[in-house]
Parts: sequence; C-alpha cells; structure tokens
Amino acid sequence: MIGTAIGLVIRCGASTGGMDIPPLILNKKLGIPISVSMYGFDFIILLGQMVIRNREMVFYGILLVLIYTVVLDKVLVIGKSQMQVKIVSAKFNEINEKIISVLDRGTTLIHSETGFKHNQYPVVLTVVNNRELTQLNNYVYDIDPDAFMIINKVNEVRGKGFSSAKNMKINKTANMQRSPKVSLTLGGTLQ
Repeated sequence: MIGTAIGLVIRCGASTGGMDIPPLILNKKLGIPISVSMYGFDFIILLGQMVIRNREMVFYGILLVLIYTVVLDKVLVIGKSQMQVKIVSAKFNEINEKIISVLDRGTTLIHSETGFKHNQYPVVLTVVNNRELTQLNNYVYDIDPDAFMIINKVNEVRGKGFSSAKNMKINKTANMQRSPKVSLTLGGTLQ
C-alpha cells in the first residue's frame, strides 16, 4: 500500500515532503528512475541503523523497501506502456497504408531479408496502444493471413504523437487554418 500511495502522489506531480524529494530531483536533473533512487536512499538509511538497532528488524525494513519500490515503479508506469509491433509480410505496402490511414499511427519501414527464403521486403514497425493492438491484428491478418508479427510491450514512447500528442494536433490545426497550401506526407507530418 505504501508503494501505491507514494506512486499516486508522485503521478499527480506532488510530494509527500519526505525522502521522496531527493529522488524527484535526481529524476528531473539526471533521469534516474524515482523507484531506484528511493530504494538506494532508504537502503543506506537502513544500513546505518544496523549499528544501533536489531538486525532482524533492519532486514525486514529492507524487504519492505524493496517491495514498496517495486510497487511504486509499477504504479508510475501505468498508462504509459505501449505496444511495439513489427510486421513481416509480402504485402507490407497495404499494411503500411492501413496503419497510417485507419489507425492514424506512424510507421517505419526497416529493410530486411527473411532467413529461410531470402525474400527482401521491409518490416513495418509501429507503436500502438493496447486498445489499438486488436484492431491492428485484425487488419494485418485480413490483408495477409501469412503475416508474421512480433509484439513487444514498451514502458514509454516519446516523440510526435505520443509525448507531445496534444501539441502536435494543435499545431496541425493552427497551420492548416493559416496556410491553404499545407500538405501531409505519407508518414503524417506537416510540410
């Protein structure tokens, strides 16, 4: 419960006013994960207490800190995780177009060669949220039942459409209103 409570406080942009302040500063300045630095600070404090306290109680304290920092880490990444999908298919153009036009997601084509038949065609790489994964799966197998998909969970995605999604949509709207000559490229970026 401690990890959940501290995680919720930190996700709201607040602090408990205690030992979570140094980890918040380290995260902001150096990018060190909050849960890792909290574990480090608490572990050092507990080791210092071994001299004056019952060692068994200190070991229980270390175990408690370990558990609540793992829970804290899980709470902090809730809602940020996305699914990275790599699609190997001879019909990569159709799949690529479907992802861009229907799911409104960007794609990257990675040049590749299959190992068995040595066919050369791009792997379609995209990142979608958990709700879009089922749609993507259906679209891919409707287009090519022989497609091969590799799906990975990623904890955080940064860049256009993810960390700055609101700014990108606002900028697109503002640019389209100002200039009638605005066109979109295949990847969905403004020119």
